[in-house]
Amino acid sequence: MKQGMEIGQTASFSFYVTSDMFAQFEGEVVHEAYATVSMVYHMEWAARQLILPYLEEHEEGIGGSVKVRHLAPTTKGTKVTVKATLTTLKDNIVTAKTEAWNEKGLIGSGEVIQLILPKKQIADKINASL
Repeated sequence: MKQGMEIGQTASFSFYVTSDMFAQFEGEVVHEAYATVSMVYHMEWAARQLILPYLEEHEEGIGGSVKVRHLAPTTKGTKVTVKATLTTLKDNIVTAKTEAWNEKGLIGSGEVIQLILPKKQIADKINASL
């Protein structure tokens, strides 16, 4: 891992909720609102933005844990901003606090833990599970 990653660093992005982000199972929409699974994806993506500049060519980040609280619904066309803040860096373990907001306020909060490992080690573990 390259030097320079520091506690307090942030990454964020915004988007508008689309129908493919709705709560659905097996292609059937349950609620016409931003799904928890979409929120998890966006929180993981924000946290990944924290590590990308610091990965060496032979390294990759892999998910270790995700905790999310979905606090409020958000409908199609609503702007959402997701932010990740680096809270802990211990050896190769990176922890980020995550939050999502719409124009009315906080809609979700959580934590994403990533491990930075050699690509070969990840590939070996995947191949061993086949």
